[in-house]
Amino acid sequence: MREFAALALEEVPALAQDILREIRAEYPGLPVVLDDSGEPMALVGIRRALEGFVQQLASQEGRPRYHLEVFQEFGRGEGLHGRSLDSLQAIYRLGVRLAWRRLAEIGQQIEIPPPAMYELAESGFEYLDGLVDQSVRGYAEAAAREAGERLRLQRKLMELLLSERRSDASSGRSHGTGHGHTSGGAGVLGNGLGERAARVGWQLPERVAVGVLLRPAREAVAPAVGEGVLLDMEAEQPRMVVPDPEAAGRPELLRRAMTGWSGAIGPPVALADAAKSLRWAEAAVRLMERGLLPSGEVLHCTEHTEALVLLQPEELIEDLARRCLAPLEHCGPAHGRRLAETLLAWLETRGGAPEVAARLGVHPQTVRYRLRQIRELWGDEVDDPDRRFELELVLRARRLRGRLGRA
Repeated sequence: MREFAALALEEVPALAQDILREIRAEYPGLPVVLDDSGEPMALVGIRRALEGFVQQLASQEGRPRYHLEVFQEFGRGEGLHGRSLDSLQAIYRLGVRLAWRRLAEIGQQIEIPPPAMYELAESGFEYLDGLVDQSVRGYAEAAAREAGERLRLQRKLMELLLSERRSDASSGRSHGTGHGHTSGGAGVLGNGLGERAARVGWQLPERVAVGVLLRPAREAVAPAVGEGVLLDMEAEQPRMVVPDPEAAGRPELLRRAMTGWSGAIGPPVALADAAKSLRWAEAAVRLMERGLLPSGEVLHCTEHTEALVLLQPEELIEDLARRCLAPLEHCGPAHGRRLAETLLAWLETRGGAPEVAARLGVHPQTVRYRLRQIRELWGDEVDDPDRRFELELVLRARRLRGRLGRA
């Protein structure tokens, strides 16, 4: 074996050149990367692999040792350039086949017995597995680093996109000039958004919707929202930016992806107004957490406009309710609730006692009695359009909070 190793080591430089030549012929598109000395890294790797294998045979060590960082670098290169390891492993197999052909000739030349040659071949394939492992390790490191960098850049992009300051400035430009409307995508390129989007391969859409999610569990796996949807899972409440939310198939895709999750998706807006969509989504999630909107699913704000408008400014609505519903203060709680429900039904139907009674499920005579009491409590205010609007507003808000029955 020492004689075999000595002859093989003499052959290594020429053999490495021959193997590289064959690989380039088989894979003409293989990039040529030079090391610091100007020598092709592929040639260095082949030469080191051959030398390492032969030296292992000469030392007769039981298990091969791998100190071939160059093969890790090959794996990193594949990962960084977005290629799979399939072609690299095919190149390795070709190289081993060519190397084995020459080593077998040396074995015949010094008359190594066939059983020993079989062991030699087995060692060669074990050594190949080690080289592949080195490249897989480098590939995995590059993929993890690339994924981490992409997520970091994506979060930066989302921070800029959802910035209130940028949104306000953009709105000011669009409303403060007389030069017409600028589309969402093009109108924000000057803020560096286009450059950041290009770095993560995100094509700027005209319109977006922003979602805020509630984790079903701390260790929940990110929903498979598909390409194009920006997702930030680092926040306590994950956020996502959905491009072209009204595009065909997009709502159904999101519905399937969000199975098991809850949260809210804000209204579709121009790209420059993404922060506004985020505000509505955040408001909806707060109402969900208080039990004022349905939980256990991902809601669309556009389907809950009344609740978002009436339940959001709680202090203002409550102040208005105290003033508008002051006449009920002298009624008992149960009777006051019945009068409020009747008043709301009357305001919503604009009909007479039969229509209101049908809405409430009571006798028309009962409605007539309540309407006379309402007229006594509020007087001519119920005929004023502004007062009627305020009354309907506060009563609808109370119904949304569960403080009035639903007709």
